[in-house]
Amino acid sequence: MTTTLDSPRRKASAFLYRKPRLRLGILLSAPMLWLGLAYLGALAALFVTAFWSTDVFTGQVVTEWSLNNFVTLFSDAVYRTITLRTVGIAALVTVVTAIIAFPMAFYMAKFASPRARRLLVIAVMTPLWASYLVKAYAWRTMLSGNGVLHWLLNPFGLDTPGYGVLATVITLSYLWLPYMILPIYAGLERLPNSLVDASGDLGARPFRTFRSVVLPVTFPAVVAGSIFTFSLSLGDYIAVKIVGGTSQMLGNVVYDNIGAANNLPFAATVATVPVVIMLAYLAAVRRTGALDNL
Repeated sequence: MTTTLDSPRRKASAFLYRKPRLRLGILLSAPMLWLGLAYLGALAALFVTAFWSTDVFTGQVVTEWSLNNFVTLFSDAVYRTITLRTVGIAALVTVVTAIIAFPMAFYMAKFASPRARRLLVIAVMTPLWASYLVKAYAWRTMLSGNGVLHWLLNPFGLDTPGYGVLATVITLSYLWLPYMILPIYAGLERLPNSLVDASGDLGARPFRTFRSVVLPVTFPAVVAGSIFTFSLSLGDYIAVKIVGGTSQMLGNVVYDNIGAANNLPFAATVATVPVVIMLAYLAAVRRTGALDNL
């Protein structure tokens, strides 16, 4: 009986062993099915809902196709301003995190001892273990009129920026900084020290070495980090609620229309904007060839 059962199993195992692609397809079938239903299905439902509307009297969703939501989104100056502000904040956060992350990652990869490198990697990742809200409210406390920054800057005749766009950029830069440091650190680890030494031996100054040797090699890593920081900032709505004052981002418009306004179709319309922006950003990055070297 055991021999009879083992024979089909052996044949099936031998067949799968000869078909690595089929074996890989079976292995990935469940995750790909989940991705298709949970992610792509939800994204498709979002785009479909964006073309519907809400009855102003009953508050019920009207499943009739219309472009009114998009007309309102693009014709209203308020939404155009919020869109530009959101993209500007996301771009500025990406630039700030890249400027701060590069020297930190360079020191970790090229100068720190192996033991110090491990400790620094842990130190970079430690903020990720803390709650998002705790970190955001900590910055709200520091940026307040009687916070730590006020005590530090007041002797020099300066004051905190208060709550607004700048406070939002500072908070988001702190929140997403590890997502920029770690990819750049990984990219710099792949940079051979001999290339940097050869550039110096040929008489190149430090800035020329950085521009001609270090940056081209690590550019794909910077792009990888920018995808994280840009997309996370583009969809954020909590930090601006905490430290943004009266400023709004696209995420706040989506949140308000789902909650207080009870206008799910218009919320879906606004939510398509970050998706389209990220798709355009990824397409532009792909044309540079940076993603091919990740």
